[in-house]
Amino acid sequence: AHNYQRREIQEVADYVGDSLGLSYAAQKARGDVILFCGVHFMAETAKIVNPEKKVLMPDLKAGGSLADSCPADKLAAYLKENPGLYVVSYVNCTAAVKALSDVICTSGNAERIVRRVPADRELLFLPDRNLGDWVMQKTGRTMRLWDGDCYVHMEFTASSIDKIRTQHPEAPVVAHPECTRPVRALADAFADGNLRLGHGGSGDDGRQRRGHDQQAGPGQQVTPVNQAQVYQAEGDRGRGLWKAAYTVGLRGLTL
Repeated sequence: AHNYQRREIQEVADYVGDSLGLSYAAQKARGDVILFCGVHFMAETAKIVNPEKKVLMPDLKAGGSLADSCPADKLAAYLKENPGLYVVSYVNCTAAVKALSDVICTSGNAERIVRRVPADRELLFLPDRNLGDWVMQKTGRTMRLWDGDCYVHMEFTASSIDKIRTQHPEAPVVAHPECTRPVRALADAFADGNLRLGHGGSGDDGRQRRGHDQQAGPGQQVTPVNQAQVYQAEGDRGRGLWKAAYTVGLRGLTL
């Protein structure tokens, strides 16, 4: 189960982690069938790294706004109009988009991957413009950014973080790089989907952590900045977005 799933789903899972971690964990599984409690593109990735196993999804319509923001046909058309681009794709994209890419990265290694691309190549980073913007800040490398985002990360705003900080004044802010630049500017540390901290405190001081992921190491307490707190901080703005289904109609998954 993906670590964004509800607690009751995580409690019955054999492994809980981020999208790429789940795929590699599945390689070590003894069974021939993987029941993947995540979104469509995650199950595709699990199949790519486990070609000999059958991958099942409880809900074939489970999708995400980030992957949906970069359809493979639109990317193919863009590359045809702009030949020669070096395509760096965040792993949270469809298998069809991965097939059109030069390299696949995670939020944890995106900076390192981009630094290794030859300096004479023009880069296109996709599908998340916020993650791409963060990588540009870290590397100083100019890239074209696909206009995509994860709507959940877009819900966190600088004003809501400032207000919530008054409730937990001693807690460092931990943000995912997919958050917007104003939110990242308020972060004390950054973390990937498994809450591996970077660019901030060591995490061994026992101080409370505040972030959107809910895993932490020994001695740490995490306070998630969840939708209820965002509403409390900013009123009802965006409530309709949170109620909107985080699923879209997709073709049946054949793996």
